[in-house]
Amino acid sequence: MIELIYDKTSSDAEYYETLINLMERWEYEIVEFKEAKGQYSEDKIGQYFSAISNEANLKNQQYGWFILGVSEQKQKYPVGTSFKQGIPTLIEKFKYEISRETTDGMTFLDVIELNPVYKGKPRRVLMFKIPAAVAGMPTEWKTRYYARNGESLVPLQQYKIDAIRNQQRRDWSRQILPGASIDHLDKDAIAFARTKYKEKMNKPHISEEVDGLTDEEFLTKLKLMTEGKVTNAAMLLLGNSEYDNLFESAPSMMWRLIASDGTVKDYEIFGIPFLTVTEKIFTRVRNLTYRYMPNQLSLFPKETQQYDTWLLRELMNNCIAHSNYLIGGRIYVNEEDDCVSISNPGDFLPQSVETVLQKTYNPPFYRNQLLAEAMVKFHMIDTATSGIKKVYRIQQEKFFPMPDYDLQTANQVSVKVYGKVLDERYTYILFEHPELDLETVFLLDQIQKGHGKNISKDTIALLRKHHLVEGRANSLYLSAEVAKTIDEETTYIKNKAFDDQYYRDLIVEYLKQYGRATKIQIRDLIIGKLPDSLNDVQKERKVGNLLTSLRKQGIISVIGHEGRQPIWALNDG
Repeated sequence: MIELIYDKTSSDAEYYETLINLMERWEYEIVEFKEAKGQYSEDKIGQYFSAISNEANLKNQQYGWFILGVSEQKQKYPVGTSFKQGIPTLIEKFKYEISRETTDGMTFLDVIELNPVYKGKPRRVLMFKIPAAVAGMPTEWKTRYYARNGESLVPLQQYKIDAIRNQQRRDWSRQILPGASIDHLDKDAIAFARTKYKEKMNKPHISEEVDGLTDEEFLTKLKLMTEGKVTNAAMLLLGNSEYDNLFESAPSMMWRLIASDGTVKDYEIFGIPFLTVTEKIFTRVRNLTYRYMPNQLSLFPKETQQYDTWLLRELMNNCIAHSNYLIGGRIYVNEEDDCVSISNPGDFLPQSVETVLQKTYNPPFYRNQLLAEAMVKFHMIDTATSGIKKVYRIQQEKFFPMPDYDLQTANQVSVKVYGKVLDERYTYILFEHPELDLETVFLLDQIQKGHGKNISKDTIALLRKHHLVEGRANSLYLSAEVAKTIDEETTYIKNKAFDDQYYRDLIVEYLKQYGRATKIQIRDLIIGKLPDSLNDVQKERKVGNLLTSLRKQGIISVIGHEGRQPIWALNDG
């Protein structure tokens, strides 16, 4: 047995024991050791992330390990590593960098830094905890899938790809909670659920049917119970708080009042049932009356509450619906003087807010499908993706800043809602131009917050053309003299670029219908739909970039040529 010296009373004691167990009894496919006494290739770590994630899925494990600072010989022992040593934020930044090149922004569940003493010397060891690939979706690194063959790193074999893709996506909320029965649910919560369900359905014959059902029959009808057994979703929404220990990690929400210096002035923790928890938290949030001038000609200020009640409830309930309960953690509602921030464990499945705001966006799946469906039926959240869009529209109609989603921290989604005006020019623009679509307002909001450098040059040129912004590309600011109207709204719409996904979808649908197409045919399909703000050369380059993007994603490929023109077709599967 390997003898390591470490503090057995420390919070990391269990990880030291895990390290010892892994060094003594390790599986090639889901555990990898590297000495990395100095630095180590980040790209190689990304490849191992993909491989170990895929192998963990195929072995029905929740995660695997990539460990730096341990010998690569048959007899394992700590040697120490200086990888990302020094500044604490280096590890967090690395986790984010990994997420940028993986499927659905996956990253390490955790990175544990240990310093065991071996043969009289402390040896720094880094343990990267890698999540298993999501059911039905192999984990990729830079658009490629990897696997393990013994100790070797290899491309993921086709039969393994098929095995993962043929899996049914596991819905945590649909799983049965061991040991839980209807006796562990809260009777008052069930009664309230009945009321909300009848209110949502709003049909006399359904209300009559629900009134005639027992509690178990009602919950079975909604699939929250199966053959007398309670699902995770039922316990989460309707469970008696005295029995939250039935969960491996008891779900909870916490409201905190944050002072201007960052200290916590007050707080309260709330447990199940989550059906009513947002109402309890909302009573703690101070929602003051805010007065501001919506335009330059106003003689009287506009009065409004800092936060729309529907908006806050929707965002809190969204956190409940989409949290990753497998990794534990807590939902936080942090109240400051002029904003409220809400965060939950998990990741933002659409990858970006811009994607959600597109008119044609549909989510690929819901993490907790049954839970989300029940919350819609209980009138807790809006349907599909319209909830987030409505949140943004509410802020737009109040002429307030758009919510800020922070997706930089691994396994955490955070959204900040503002309760005041940040830049009067932004407010004036929204007041004068109610015809602006949500995507354009989002761009203006980015500029008022100093994020203009993240906006494309073509989009900036369009905003500048309509007198909405001024300044250089790297230091944009909103126009001081807002135009009274946008000349020729149709021209504005024609110049406004669609999201790249719109064009990619057009190409895919064309190939589905006709089977194949030359680049000229695809060019003819796309070119007339590109914005007039692009010149002919830029439009030609755009078509090429779209084809390259689809090829790199493995969606299309060249199957032949007509003269010098490549012929494109969809890949099988």
